[in-house]
Amino acid sequence: MYNIKPNKRLGQVFLKNRMVISKIIEAGELKPSDLILEIGPGQGILTKALLKTGCQVIAFEKDPILKTNLEKELNQNPKIDLILGDIRDWLKNRKEWPLIFKKTSNYKVIANIPYYLTSYLIRSFLELDKPPSIMVLLIQKEVAQRLVSQPPQTNLLAIATQYYGQVSIVSHVPKEDFWPQPKIDSAVIKIQTQSKHRNKKQENIFFQILKAGFSQPRKLLISNLNKNLKIDKKILIECFDKTKLEMQVRAQELSLEQWLSLTDFLFTCLNKK
Repeated sequence: MYNIKPNKRLGQVFLKNRMVISKIIEAGELKPSDLILEIGPGQGILTKALLKTGCQVIAFEKDPILKTNLEKELNQNPKIDLILGDIRDWLKNRKEWPLIFKKTSNYKVIANIPYYLTSYLIRSFLELDKPPSIMVLLIQKEVAQRLVSQPPQTNLLAIATQYYGQVSIVSHVPKEDFWPQPKIDSAVIKIQTQSKHRNKKQENIFFQILKAGFSQPRKLLISNLNKNLKIDKKILIECFDKTKLEMQVRAQELSLEQWLSLTDFLFTCLNKK
């Protein structure tokens, strides 16, 4: 498209394989009425595919050169708003979101994101009062595998993400499908959000318990909760008994449902503090 030198500081790598683009579009379950947020459109290979579906696209590009080039390439297409800026600034400044969404707050996030922002962007979007209905992201393969992990090998990121929605790997993408070629393989993931399980106070306590439990994954869960939450061990033993958890269990061995049950039993105790 243009003779562009990728900016390593911005984590720029450009996808070459159009078959992967087709899988991303299919996973997004796109309709012409959809509003799509794209992060880091780069040279526009995904952007153009999104626009062909008839969707309205809002794309955030931090690199002014790439933004200018893409504007020329798209030739003032009325279906896209190209915003120069860092998506993190927009996520922090929530009051500006109505300017973006205009008439609707229903949206999807579909993007080949800078890999150094993966965990931050997933967490930030899912924690919004109005999260996207679907997120389809091209991310590191290793992180994708962590996100879909199940007992006995779960992790904090997996349980936190699965709390907000169903997570699946759509496709694996080898490093050869990018320019310049990165050192790692990638994967396309899909997160289909669902209604939240608890009210805000219960949700805060859920994550408090989750972080305490995973604070030292090699240690027993009951020891981590006792140390970090300052809950009497007798109460924890009773709680483990009621939720049918073994005293020797570790955090990575619990499913999302077990974490939620644990929260229900500990909620009253922690809410008094």
